[in-house]
Amino acid sequence: MKKKIIIEVFLLLILGALSSLSLPPFNFFFINFFTFSIFFIFLFKKLNIQFQKKIFFFYGWLFGFGYFLSNIYWITISLTFEQDFNFLIPIAIFLIPAFLSLFYGIVTLIFYIFNFKNIISSFFLFSLLFGLIEYLRGNILTGFPWNLIVYSFSENINFLSFLSIIGTYSFNLLVITFFTAPAIYILRKSKKEIVLLSVLLLLPILFLTYGNEYKKNFLSKELKKNPYIIRVISSNISLDRFYEDIETEEVLSELIKISAPEPEKKIFFLWPEGIIPGIYQDQLILYNDIFKKNFTENHLIGLGTTSRLLNNRQYKYFNSFSVVDNKLNLIENYYKINLVPFGEFLPFENFFQKFGLRSITNNFGSFHRGEKRKIIKLKKNFQNFSFLPLICYEIIYSGQLSQDLNYDYIFNISEDGWFGSSIGPKQHLAHSIFRAIESGKYVIRSANNGMTVIINPLGEIEKKIDYEKDGFIDLIDRRYLEPTIFSLYGNKIFVILILLYIFLIFSFNRIKNE
Repeated sequence: MKKKIIIEVFLLLILGALSSLSLPPFNFFFINFFTFSIFFIFLFKKLNIQFQKKIFFFYGWLFGFGYFLSNIYWITISLTFEQDFNFLIPIAIFLIPAFLSLFYGIVTLIFYIFNFKNIISSFFLFSLLFGLIEYLRGNILTGFPWNLIVYSFSENINFLSFLSIIGTYSFNLLVITFFTAPAIYILRKSKKEIVLLSVLLLLPILFLTYGNEYKKNFLSKELKKNPYIIRVISSNISLDRFYEDIETEEVLSELIKISAPEPEKKIFFLWPEGIIPGIYQDQLILYNDIFKKNFTENHLIGLGTTSRLLNNRQYKYFNSFSVVDNKLNLIENYYKINLVPFGEFLPFENFFQKFGLRSITNNFGSFHRGEKRKIIKLKKNFQNFSFLPLICYEIIYSGQLSQDLNYDYIFNISEDGWFGSSIGPKQHLAHSIFRAIESGKYVIRSANNGMTVIINPLGEIEKKIDYEKDGFIDLIDRRYLEPTIFSLYGNKIFVILILLYIFLIFSFNRIKNE
């Protein structure tokens, strides 16, 4: 009996870990046909055995722990830059996956509570619970929608075009259903299961057919040249600049050199997040001489800065996206809304500060959140050029970007150096691809120590600068798409899909009982 328990524990951990190979940068999505089908068969067979509820919860937790431990271990790399945080590494490397695994434990617990003996009802319940819990994980406690199962298809762009209609969470639910479908064939008891399996096999055909037509429609649009250039900067400036007192002017000079300003051309320069050390946004003006020397009135610069506002004799600090002109006058400013827990703010700060903890990315305490995500519209010299600013982590959220759809681009600035050369920055890039397809907008991403890209509304990377390389890429023309169905209706479509699954679950269960 003890040997059997050890084998089951090992099996569930391995199934979860193997599923990680389906995610970027590996993208072996076919693995999930085995892992999810075996996991479902394991659970379905166990329904006929009397267990305590906590045992079934533990099954899901084990699968989740194997999954998250193997695909988000890189988070702890951010703790290596300061010795004060080194003691947290062994804690965080197990504690974060252990917490996220609780969500998968809830899936198997509820699956056990319903205890459907009907194969098809159990199959749809399993898929629905997974889809719902992934949505919950992406929204509860500020949300962490990292590595949803659907990101397995990050390299299958035509397949993903359906995101423009239903969005990531709905597609995630369908993908989990698709991955678990082989279990129906193995467990089948009648022709009904075979018929259902045949219908499910039509899903990828539907997705690919739509994807091909969507691509044809996009490519049929006129490629219009912009009256301006968007120059996206990729830098490889070490994070040591924050710890070794590297001169601010030295970093600015390097960024300007990479930017290669051209005086007569109308250019918007996009620099990465938090790139300039030892200075706040209001202090940038001290370096206006170096900017006036290198930039002209034809130029604007968008960059990540730390802003501070004096409130009741105390400063509030914000992770900001600032737009400045060639004299470093502030044109627009956006304060980040979705902050990284422990990285940019300390949850339950009063409690944790008693133990000497603070946020990782700064030495002044937690950043404050911005009140509203706004579209930045530039009129002077840029002919109503507009964009939605997203700072780093904010690109990972689906259906929560902006109520205002009247903008031209999504700008995402990031500092990926916190996670070194791990798989983390590659996973981060995949989120940008999904947001481009969902919104039908070009996503323009500037990263320090990461990948800088221009992604079109199909999710295709049109131009890129690879990891850990300096340089720039220019966007000079584009095709225009109308707002996507998903950008108009958001996750309301997900609610409809949930209701459909509930209908199927109880319909098949009633047929069996009759």
